[in-house]
Amino acid sequence: MSPWWARIGLVLCLLWLAGCAQPPPREAANPNTWSGRLALQVQDDAAQSFHANFQLSGTPEQGALLLTTPLGTSVARLRWAAGMARLEQGGQERTSTSLDALLHELTGSSLPIAALFDWLQGQATPTAGWQVDMSAAAQGRITAQRWQPLPQTTLRIVLTP
Repeated sequence: MSPWWARIGLVLCLLWLAGCAQPPPREAANPNTWSGRLALQVQDDAAQSFHANFQLSGTPEQGALLLTTPLGTSVARLRWAAGMARLEQGGQERTSTSLDALLHELTGSSLPIAALFDWLQGQATPTAGWQVDMSAAAQGRITAQRWQPLPQTTLRIVLTP
């Protein structure tokens, strides 16, 4: 066999082996990261409605929440860690020792952040004053309502696959 045919044979063998190779496994998505759309309605004297795209990551103890418009413009960024929370909104930054206080300032209502992380993981954790509907969680839809204490609040989440 001539060297030319040997080279062609070697190239064909390498191509055949490359065709059998499997692509490297995809890295698993971070299980503590969610994104989608949320709507929050607060029924008080000045009824408020809040809609945004969101990216949430972390845990109730340390995490970040980014809210954006449908076009991707940042509305607010909230970051927290043990004993400290920071809200960036409209070019201003506010810090607090209370994540709940900054969430209330941002949304006009108190939100159960620890329960929210559980709900996003498919666990219908009971929370005082809140009733969560997880019936469509498999389709990425969660609804929660707070009746007490006032103001009545409805939170709707639609996760992006």
